[in-house]
Amino acid sequence: MNFSKIFDKNGNNQWAFIKTGDKVALNSMQKVTLNRKGNILYNSGDIEGAKRIFLTTGYSDGLVRVGDYYKANGKMLDALKMYWIAPDHNKAEAIVVQLSEVIKNLIYEGDQK
Repeated sequence: MNFSKIFDKNGNNQWAFIKTGDKVALNSMQKVTLNRKGNILYNSGDIEGAKRIFLTTGYSDGLVRVGDYYKANGKMLDALKMYWIAPDHNKAEAIVVQLSEVIKNLIYEGDQK
């Protein structure tokens, strides 16, 4: 992310973080500190805040927990994404199999009509 000057909806100048493709290099201590903050957010129910941190740090255990949360709440594609990024390909593969069955059943039902 870059810190850039932008205009708000009223046309006023403001400084804000703008998401870019730039990767921020984090040292080990920064990652540990951020991962702890992510765990606190996750445990307090701020799953999306925790997810942002875990994606930034590449914390695979955190990403898997976010994936588990999504899966438990029926967000299978979001869960698949977290498992794939983590990478936990065993959990990802299980969702791919489930989604494949759903698609197969939809195609079969469509052929029956």
